[in-house]
Amino acid sequence: MNDQQSHQPQPDASGSNFGRGSVPPRGDLPPRTPPTPFVTYTLLGLSVVIYLLQMGTQFALGYDLPAALGLKVNELIAQGQLWRLITPLLLHGSIIHIGFNMYALYLFGPRLENNFGRWRFLALYLISGFAGNVFSMMFTQAPSLGSSTAIFGLLGAHGIFVYQNREFFGQPITRAALSRIIQVAAINLLIGLSPGIDNWGHIGGLIGGTLFTWFGGPIFGVSGIHPNLTVKDQRENSDILQAIAIAGGFFVFLAAGALFLMTR
Repeated sequence: MNDQQSHQPQPDASGSNFGRGSVPPRGDLPPRTPPTPFVTYTLLGLSVVIYLLQMGTQFALGYDLPAALGLKVNELIAQGQLWRLITPLLLHGSIIHIGFNMYALYLFGPRLENNFGRWRFLALYLISGFAGNVFSMMFTQAPSLGSSTAIFGLLGAHGIFVYQNREFFGQPITRAALSRIIQVAAINLLIGLSPGIDNWGHIGGLIGGTLFTWFGGPIFGVSGIHPNLTVKDQRENSDILQAIAIAGGFFVFLAAGALFLMTR
């Protein structure tokens, strides 16, 4: 699960100047071509295919069959349809809705997948989406759908990743990247106050991605003797499994508590 990587990690900026005296400039590290972000592209493709099914069933049957089966609806979740805490990730309400979310996934996904590794990135995406839907279930009765819960989780994960590797990337790069991430999150949360937008889902996803990455995100270090230097993630597989248990378990606990109150 913990992909040991020797590529150059990427913050949300170009160039770097390492803060530690023991860490060499990035120019001294051997260049590596980033691997193809298969998980990101698969999520993009699957979301588009399902949206086409939504439109197709709307035209052929007169109603949106995938949404009817997978929308976050509190009453149906309380009746045992627990998959509705995950399936909204793949559903969207309009071409603009899916367009914005897939564009955000295309922007954030490849860089994070490159740094996290495929399986850890997939865990991040699913935990963030689940966390967002749990928060939505807890704090709003309105049905909801969309991958923005997971997108906000990626945003939070990006911020924690940059912060935890601040000595690696250097303070100027870190401050600039964190400033942009905070601005993007704040602007989108403000937009989320508009009617018809499930901002509780956004907040839950942000918390979920942040929590998972704090305990299980990559922390890079340089090993070897110049010029034979490699960059390696210092997290072990056990750290990632622990992060899944902590973040996933926390939101499972919240979901169980909310469902208990809903069915009393």
